[in-house]
Amino acid sequence: MSRSGKDRETRVKTAKKRTASSTRWLQRQLNDPYVKQAKADGYRSRAAYKLIELDEKFGLLKGGSRVVDLGIAPGGWSQVVRKLKPKAHVVGIDLLEVEPIDGVTIFQMDFMDEDAPRVLEEALGGKAELVMSDMAANTVGHKQTDHLRTMGLVEAGAWFAIENLAPGGTYIAKVLAGGTDNDLLKLLKQHFRTVKHAKPPASRKGSSEWYVIAQGFKG
Repeated sequence: MSRSGKDRETRVKTAKKRTASSTRWLQRQLNDPYVKQAKADGYRSRAAYKLIELDEKFGLLKGGSRVVDLGIAPGGWSQVVRKLKPKAHVVGIDLLEVEPIDGVTIFQMDFMDEDAPRVLEEALGGKAELVMSDMAANTVGHKQTDHLRTMGLVEAGAWFAIENLAPGGTYIAKVLAGGTDNDLLKLLKQHFRTVKHAKPPASRKGSSEWYVIAQGFKG
């Protein structure tokens, strides 16, 4: 702590092999209070607090005994579910390898693989109360293309939720600036009683991410 009572900002020197952008990213990580808190609380990423904050606002985990985590890596969201709902049965999927999490069944495969929905359904062993998606497509640097690719994942997750949620269930997904497009919004409103957008405090101010929260699945 400095004499003023505030934490001094950690500055990162630009290494020979490190680009300026990666240096800025590292400096931001080192000075991010959510990153520091995640380490203290044992969460794998700062994203855990996005789910915690959204749960506090929308009560996402009230009935979450069966939960599907789409795009689970590195596992922060599933850690939150298991901490707040210790008896919850959680099934996750991601292209990336994910370290085991107690009480969570994890599949390393592409959610867009035609076999993925069946694998998740069988592992879940019943209808889900919550389907959550923090998936985002790998960016190519073209804003419109990146947005369309990510929204394609959101729509695929929505259809999975519609086919696998129990009545009253919830679907939450990360979307990019501009929110949910009209066709997807129409689809969600057809199948859920309420559909809202939110940006939790843990989302960085400069980030384009928002979350769509569809609750009260009509079945």
